[in-house]
Amino acid sequence: MKTAVIVFPGSNRDRDMFHALELITGTRPQSVWHTESTLPDVDLVVVPGGFSYGDYLRSGAIAARSPILKDLVAKADSGVAVLGVCNGFQILTEAGLLPGALMRNAGLTFVCREVLMETVNTATRFSSKFEKGQVWRCPVAHHDGNYFADADTLKQIEDNGQVVFRYAGDTNPNGSINNIAGIMNAKGNVLGMMPHPENLIEPLNGGLDGRLLFESLLEAA
Repeated sequence: MKTAVIVFPGSNRDRDMFHALELITGTRPQSVWHTESTLPDVDLVVVPGGFSYGDYLRSGAIAARSPILKDLVAKADSGVAVLGVCNGFQILTEAGLLPGALMRNAGLTFVCREVLMETVNTATRFSSKFEKGQVWRCPVAHHDGNYFADADTLKQIEDNGQVVFRYAGDTNPNGSINNIAGIMNAKGNVLGMMPHPENLIEPLNGGLDGRLLFESLLEAA
């Protein structure tokens, strides 16, 4: 599986993502700087976590206007898989690739801890290796992860099965509506999620729970 990771000023989980992708796919991802105009020919493009442009204006809003986003939108429209994690999720919503918005956490504080995730849709290229209803551990680290969508949009994504992951039990760290932790677009090739699966992929991380997401993508490719 060929992969690429887009890097912005303020990205800080790009190297974590490089490591996860190389470990699981056996191939080193290509790094793409945000000012480039064209993405390489790959199976998966990842928009990693961090604080692009210092989270000024709105988290992800400035990065979503970067030159590379024009080609990312084109690649997504053509069916290429796109994964946005944390700040990447924020960027994908700001770019219009995913519905809804990420607001300030309900407690108005930065949250850095482990949460529980429930996989609610396994019929996707991002989650096929999970069991439906499977609860797994995953770390979060964000200040603006409170997912919100208006009533009509929320009904649409729920009815269409676009919610892939929810926070399980009482571990919702940010107040996200319907405990939503990760959603995909209607076509099913773009996923955004706030938790960081790339940080729980090997024993040194304290567990392997996040590997199933990347193994799902590898199998799909």
